[in-house]
Amino acid sequence: MSAKEQINSGLLPEWKAPAILLVDLDAFFASVEQLDHPEWRGKPVIVGGKASSRGVVSTCSYEARAYGVRSAMPAAIAERLCPDAIWTHGHFDRYKKLSSQVMAILRDETPLVQQVSIDEAFMDVSPTRVNKEHPVNIAKRIIKRVDALGITCSIGVGTSKSIAKIASDMDKPHGLTVVYPGSERIFLDPLPIRTMSGIGPSAEKRLKAAGVNTLKDFAEAGDMLLTSIFGKNAEMMRMRALGLNDSDIDTHDEVKSISKEITFAEDISTYTELKSALSTLTTQVARRLRLKNLRGRTTTLRIRFSNMETHTIQTQLTHPTDNDAVLIPVLLDLLKSVWEEGMHVRLVGVGISKFNENEVVQDSLFPEENESDKSLYEKHRSLSNATDNLKNRFGEKAVRFGHEILNEEKTTGTSSKNPADYK
Repeated sequence: MSAKEQINSGLLPEWKAPAILLVDLDAFFASVEQLDHPEWRGKPVIVGGKASSRGVVSTCSYEARAYGVRSAMPAAIAERLCPDAIWTHGHFDRYKKLSSQVMAILRDETPLVQQVSIDEAFMDVSPTRVNKEHPVNIAKRIIKRVDALGITCSIGVGTSKSIAKIASDMDKPHGLTVVYPGSERIFLDPLPIRTMSGIGPSAEKRLKAAGVNTLKDFAEAGDMLLTSIFGKNAEMMRMRALGLNDSDIDTHDEVKSISKEITFAEDISTYTELKSALSTLTTQVARRLRLKNLRGRTTTLRIRFSNMETHTIQTQLTHPTDNDAVLIPVLLDLLKSVWEEGMHVRLVGVGISKFNENEVVQDSLFPEENESDKSLYEKHRSLSNATDNLKNRFGEKAVRFGHEILNEEKTTGTSSKNPADYK
């Protein structure tokens, strides 16, 4: 009896090994749009920015995928492949809310949940003396509960994270693929190497040139070859190809940095435009810092010019902060070190890192004798508190500054999958 027949019949062999699930929401952004727009169901839907504004596909429905459209594809190509598709910009607050409902379902089953993106999470449901339920039955229940939300998921079940991840992609959408203990090599060996996470186009090209085409080839490849491609991670990658346990479920979900980028529909080249963009990004990043009760010392500016040349520069603050009134002048100083008036900019990004929650933070970053600076700081802190309260009650777009509205009109319109947006 095949694994699928066993699942359908309910005659499940005993599971005496670690049990890891990877729950993957099917075409998540597009599925939510079809849920909210019933008239779009059964039609090709693309969530992303338009071709006229350098947009890319964030997610597309399975109806659009039938035309060859894929995530991260330039919008211009997607429009040619599927000219009758329904296009929409993302509605991230809605996606985040539904994602949170799904994660709550998973945590009903076990506290050992590691969310890795807005639409994916690993779970450890290994049988124990306390938990004797079969992992497959847990997976089937999760699928039904997610169905009740109006969207679908696909689940991979295996003895390691790498197997569960690969299995989750085998039967989409709305699929359940189970790799029973002891059958890992039978499942993995014939698969192409690109199936395994951590193997990108460059590594794939080098491996194939050396005759490594399947995961069986990879598992048996020489140390010298794998080390030359993956360095210190070579043995970890071999373990994945063998189906051995690669890492534990990490439930701590520590935030190491918070960042935000803007890609412009058309290059910008004036100080006024760049100041507006940096102010918008910094306002959003500072908002996230305050939501997580974090303050950071390291301030990072990322800028990409029209010729695709990219610079990333950092500076250390004397005190950690979560206040955009402090951060904006710092970022503008960084900008002046790499940019001059008239230089065409395609992308800018802002990041804050080096958090230390145990560090004592003074109330003001300004010296006591500079009353005008201190007053400005405190005034901005009061304004931030007021806008935070309104956004907490009515959503992120309840209050927006002029520079935020202006920059929204200049972006590509592509929906973010930045992990910091949902953590």
